[in-house]
Amino acid sequence: MSCPVQDDIRLQAWIDRRLDEAQATELEAQLRVDPVLARHAAHCRRQNALLAQALAEAAGEPIPERLRAAVLAGRLMPADHAAADPPAAGPALPEAAGGRSQIWPIAAMVLLALGAGVAVGWFGRGGFMPPGDAAAGAASLGRAAAVAHAAFAPEVRHPVEVAAAEQAHLVAWLSKRLGSPLRVPDLSAEGFALVGGRLLPDPGGTVAAQFMFESSTGERLTLFVRRDPSVQDTAFRLAAERGLSTFYWIDRGFGYALSGSLPRDPLLQLARSVHRQISP
Repeated sequence: MSCPVQDDIRLQAWIDRRLDEAQATELEAQLRVDPVLARHAAHCRRQNALLAQALAEAAGEPIPERLRAAVLAGRLMPADHAAADPPAAGPALPEAAGGRSQIWPIAAMVLLALGAGVAVGWFGRGGFMPPGDAAAGAASLGRAAAVAHAAFAPEVRHPVEVAAAEQAHLVAWLSKRLGSPLRVPDLSAEGFALVGGRLLPDPGGTVAAQFMFESSTGERLTLFVRRDPSVQDTAFRLAAERGLSTFYWIDRGFGYALSGSLPRDPLLQLARSVHRQISP
């Protein structure tokens, strides 16, 4: 990133939409002449939106008192020591820059731990759907796909496990793991190129595949594929919240879900293209 070190705080404030209009305009002028920095900032904003969606259900939950005390004390205690040696009341948050540099990484660790817990809980809900509940099973597909998109779409350096340059290997590997030949749709006519893919854990206790696509402007889509042999075929269904939309459907024992931040109609057109190509 080419942003000067002294501007890091200002850039983060822009990403969080905390700058006033004049400051935002000044920073946006810098972004227009620095494509690397602009791409980084856009990814950060998109990550904020996706994380807000993924953690929406837990936003109102209180922070566990043990973690709150650990942050205020300036340290995190291992879980196996917490009961035997509870943290004493911590000192006031230091005001010096050096003190803040110690506290913020700890706070970030707490937030990451909470986020991981929410993601596991969200994924886990799909694994406990009553058998035969087709609507609930299909909905769990949409949730799992949305969480996977939120986790990997913002990644800059490692968005996929296997890149598009090794597409034949990628498809063969994921087909073997899912136990059936998979097809990767060609979305180049719609302006999206394959980035690559990865293997994911599935809420039902098996595995799923994720294929990622990207436009020339950096917009990303993910196609989530898993086996759903116990769920009846469905038409397209839409799940949308806070800027992220997912069209999902069940077809011949497989569940498919296309996720992205596009408006409904363009995303539906892409979902139809995917369906035509993988279910001729």
